[in-house]
Amino acid sequence: MDLSTTYLGLPLPHPIMPGAGPMADDLDTVRRLEDAGAAAIVMRSLFEEQLVGEQLAAHHSLQVSSHSFSEAQSFLPVADDFALGPDEYLEQLGRIKAAVKVPVIASLNGTTPGGWLEHAQLMAKAGADALELNVYQIATDPAESAAVQEDRIADMVRSVTGRVSIPVAVKLSPFFTALPNLAGHLVEAGARGLILFNRFYQPDVDVDELEVRPALRLSDSTELRLRLRWLAVLSDRVETSLAASGGVHTGLDALKAVMCGAHAVQMVSAVLGRGPEVIATVRRELSEWLEEHEYESLGQALGSMNLARCPDPKAYERANYIREIGSWSRLTG
Repeated sequence: MDLSTTYLGLPLPHPIMPGAGPMADDLDTVRRLEDAGAAAIVMRSLFEEQLVGEQLAAHHSLQVSSHSFSEAQSFLPVADDFALGPDEYLEQLGRIKAAVKVPVIASLNGTTPGGWLEHAQLMAKAGADALELNVYQIATDPAESAAVQEDRIADMVRSVTGRVSIPVAVKLSPFFTALPNLAGHLVEAGARGLILFNRFYQPDVDVDELEVRPALRLSDSTELRLRLRWLAVLSDRVETSLAASGGVHTGLDALKAVMCGAHAVQMVSAVLGRGPEVIATVRRELSEWLEEHEYESLGQALGSMNLARCPDPKAYERANYIREIGSWSRLTG
């Protein structure tokens, strides 16, 4: 079965790859991912806070008083919060490139335009075949409009794509007022791909200790549904690569994402929970389904269930919401 696809201009034998996460921190795991058939290796994100912290430390050693430096550092996570520092990240990128034959995709996570984005150039020089720009941000300022936030994201993308020749994909959250409009602006800014979606790790509250605690929960297949909706909406409206991230655990999950318009399918929770070999399992399940249903290639399935091509486009829109609510009311009435 021909499962080949093109993602970010990169020809791939199939769409399945690990998403940004800790799997690429260890070379033995990276080799296991390649042995399992991963179409590409995606590294975890290097955070803006790491680069800012490094710059503050260098500035402090030259001319800043310890008091002012300490105050500035208090706004940043401690170094132990990060698995790889900026220099170590580039070194690991070089090691991965030397160890595998598949494309290697680096990742930057930030919220503001500025000089830190120049690190994208160093990633490209270190051998990255593409770059993910993860725009993870929580809107908390009531004085800042959605338009201001979206313009800032577009400026970041424009800044990065203007500095590197490798393709750049933007990893988005689902919490935008008019996602198709933003997607169009990001493509105009130079994005070669969009990744749907970032998983926000929601905090919990300890009512006895009066503390806010992190709560990490791996995804399951039910999380894919949100991705399917927006893949289907965007795939016929933006001229760019699309990737699904979040909720892909089986070959059927991967097939659904492709049918809704995904050129690539990223897996993190499934790999963390079942090991790198799950990639081979999902690839086999995907191939078997296509063969059983007499498809000649994955390309025949790509986008076949998007908003423009599916038999019932209203299923993705408000009409489906009304239908489902009405159905539930009749069942419980």
